[in-house]
Amino acid sequence: MTEAHTPSVRYAVAAGVATLTIDQPAKMNAMTYDMWSSVPGLVKRAEEDRSVRVIVVTGAGDKAFCAGADISQFGEKRTGEEAVRAYDIAVANGMAAIHDAAKPTIAVIRGICFGGGCALALTCDLRFATADSRFRVPAARLGLGYGFSSVKMMVKKLGVAAVADILISARILDSTDAERAKVVHRAWPRESFDAEVKAYLDTVAANAPLTLAAIKRSLVELSKPEAEQDADAVDALVARCFASADYKEGQKAFLEKRLPDFKGE
Repeated sequence: MTEAHTPSVRYAVAAGVATLTIDQPAKMNAMTYDMWSSVPGLVKRAEEDRSVRVIVVTGAGDKAFCAGADISQFGEKRTGEEAVRAYDIAVANGMAAIHDAAKPTIAVIRGICFGGGCALALTCDLRFATADSRFRVPAARLGLGYGFSSVKMMVKKLGVAAVADILISARILDSTDAERAKVVHRAWPRESFDAEVKAYLDTVAANAPLTLAAIKRSLVELSKPEAEQDADAVDALVARCFASADYKEGQKAFLEKRLPDFKGE
């Protein structure tokens, strides 16, 4: 008898890349309450691992990145004021953990990227997709309310006009539409996708981790209202770069015309 598959977000590290894999392929990697709840801890794990330079979010299998929330749970987990609030907090915390991660985040998308899955991808700093991927936020077809924080995040990433189109029409975007709307940064054919993504990740993983941390903190601060931005925190990280052994290594490698060997110190 085959053991039942437990939906989860799997964690793995290799070659400087921490990969969070949304793993419920039987339901197009739809996210359950427990899966959303696990994301902050996994991001923290990647942040604390000195070997990790970049965090990837992807979906199990080749059919979907994430089809959004697991609607089969709504009767139990999203009915009643308290249940709705608890569920929404879990989603918001998962999204915030990715968005505010201390290290760069990249969504690697194959296939369906719908609803909360599309919003999750948008929390990442960069998004790469196969050319046959499809994107949609179908809230208007489901009759559910789309939270202000999610709309605000989307507008900051894509602009008012693009978000108005995506949400009001609830239409499906192909990869060309998605690139035009900045939902994805690059889309590649399936046959070259893995190689293209690996090349990009290898490039990022070879960069100075202290510099990446300073850049990422700048991006996080710039996403906040101006009055809440902490420029001093960014300046401290920049100063740490200039005081680091990695800064000396970068200069030395440049003069010696070789790749630098950064240690994050």
